Amino acid sequence: MNKKLPIGISSFEEIRTSNYYYVDKTHFIKKLVDQGKYYFLSRPRRFGKSLFLDTIRCAFEGRKELFQGLFLEDNWNWSQTFPVIRLSFDEGIIKKPQELLSYIFSYFNQYSRMYEIELHEELFFRRFKELVEKVYLKFNKQVILLVDEYDKPILDNIENLDSAKEIREILKGLYQTIKSLDKYLKFVFITGISKFAKVSLFSGLNQLNDISLDREYSTICGYTENELINTFGHLIDNNQLESIKQWYNGYSWLGENVYNPFDVLLYLQKKDFRNYWFETGTPSFLIKILQQKQYYIPQLERIVSSEELLNAFDIESIEPEALLFQTGYLTIKDTFVKNQRTFFVLSYPNFEVKLSFNSRIASLLVNSTSLEQKFTLQLMDIFDNLELEKLPEFLNNLFTQIPFQWYIHTSQYEAFYCTVFYVFMVATGLNVTAEDISSTGSIDLTVVHQNIAYVFELKVDKGQPIEQILTKQYFNKYLNYEKIFAIGIVVDSSSKSVKHFRIQKIK
Repeated sequence: MNKKLPIGISSFEEIRTSNYYYVDKTHFIKKLVDQGKYYFLSRPRRFGKSLFLDTIRCAFEGRKELFQGLFLEDNWNWSQTFPVIRLSFDEGIIKKPQELLSYIFSYFNQYSRMYEIELHEELFFRRFKELVEKVYLKFNKQVILLVDEYDKPILDNIENLDSAKEIREILKGLYQTIKSLDKYLKFVFITGISKFAKVSLFSGLNQLNDISLDREYSTICGYTENELINTFGHLIDNNQLESIKQWYNGYSWLGENVYNPFDVLLYLQKKDFRNYWFETGTPSFLIKILQQKQYYIPQLERIVSSEELLNAFDIESIEPEALLFQTGYLTIKDTFVKNQRTFFVLSYPNFEVKLSFNSRIASLLVNSTSLEQKFTLQLMDIFDNLELEKLPEFLNNLFTQIPFQWYIHTSQYEAFYCTVFYVFMVATGLNVTAEDISSTGSIDLTVVHQNIAYVFELKVDKGQPIEQILTKQYFNKYLNYEKIFAIGIVVDSSSKSVKHFRIQKIK
């Protein structure tokens, strides 16, 4: 009987009893339990966090039959079992503080029935403490506490600051209770997308070990290349592997790169390269923040960030870089140390994210998905047919479609026009590099297509872009290509149109 692909399934029992493929991550459970007690893990949505928590649950409940052939089968004390309490905030959208309280109480009631104990405390944090204590006393065993998507109620309300604050205070009261339960707890694992500052939600819970950027746990979610080949290799043609890697690999948390598991499974089912993960929901508030801050989108190609910045997330002060990293739109590409401080180089993880993210921005710029696709197809034709002389007319038509509010405070700056040009270039699927570093400076934009390199320099109102390309010889790093073109563009900010346009064939 052919095995099935576990698309969207987060039940370990279902995967192991219903003939689904499973990538063995159980060695991480052994390591976690051996090395500590309190853990926190941040990973993007649909990366397998819920499945991992459910696997932990089954292990502590002694479900040995589910682990046949897996690492944990021969590396776990199956004679010992422990009661498990699992809170998951991944079910539905909570919009009001009272809804969150009702949701929390429903879990307490569920476990009071399951473990046949009575709960009497009325305040939610006291009932939480009562639940853990009474489960401990009934079984005379420490309790396993698992919290899934701990931050989702806040993220669901991030655009409503007042509700988000109220919900945060409720969750803070819930999570702070954990500290007083130490003697009743054997193991605690908390997962989520974001990494809110500890003072915001985990104040006092100083023993919580954040493993989000620990090299030894970097592949705890997602598929490594070996895992992909060993588990699914027979489903993949050799000529597909490089494309799968380009589209869906590239996520890094300071260790080996991993593939997005949701993308991989859907690709293996449909055999079609598409933005499966991106389509499941890009948060609108993320795009709004970038728009409000007039964020320079091309710089997403390469952002240098400290660890403090990546961890600095709170509802009153949201740093776009931290938000983009934690939600999976940026990942770590490199690290370096300067003055004893470690810095991270961030960029898009892969082609799917880069293409889809910029297509979404392009649609917002022209306020229409169909219009974005129209312009994208025109741009594709220009490069496919080597009709560079059509670029000025294309850009003029594009600029006229961008609503006036996008020009407020930006019309005098090259950054805005570079952003417009960049996002539409990337939306074509062409090989595009912004802020392209050369030995003599930074190139505004480089496009490589059909063994031809196009080096772009863009100015607003004045300047000599072609002369800059030639003087600084930006094209030297592309001399191995069959042809090289230097393209200089000067945009007039008053008419919002191309003022000067010049093409110079270098090779």
